[in-house]
Amino acid sequence: MLATYTLRTAETADVPGARRVMLDTLYRDMRSGYVPRWHGDVIDISGAYLAPPRHTLLVATAPDGEVVATGGVRSHGPSAPDRLAERYPAGITAQLCRIYVDPAHRRRGLARAMVDRMLAFIAADGGYTAAYLHTDPISPGAEAFWTAHARLVHDERPTPHGPGTVHFELEIPARP
Repeated sequence: MLATYTLRTAETADVPGARRVMLDTLYRDMRSGYVPRWHGDVIDISGAYLAPPRHTLLVATAPDGEVVATGGVRSHGPSAPDRLAERYPAGITAQLCRIYVDPAHRRRGLARAMVDRMLAFIAADGGYTAAYLHTDPISPGAEAFWTAHARLVHDERPTPHGPGTVHFELEIPARP
């Protein structure tokens, strides 16, 4: 089914569709809605993903051209907890983020294809020493997906009053 979709680097014209997928996911799946201190990149997609040279945003489009999935890479590590912020510093850590698939298009290989393409982007950059991501296990299928494709490095759920975030590291493939 993946053959019916187009997976490519986002362009300015894709920003509204990408923002829709991201905001829909934040409200529907994460139930947090838009929180400026966490989700500023969703509003400023161009500034967060399209303009910086070591960042990228991928989109998957359906045959009608509608953006149905997103996935971004930024040169930022986590800001918390402290031990992870030290382990994954900005500049040399590629953070995978906003890997969201519209529910009507899930279970068709889009997320896996996006992750493969993002890891290739990270490897081609040559300046990243780690690929990191975090997820909220409340998102349908997210924890199972990442457990199958990445290495768990920290689970905040046992932390009293913690956010419940689960942190992973992915292996960067050899440079092409």
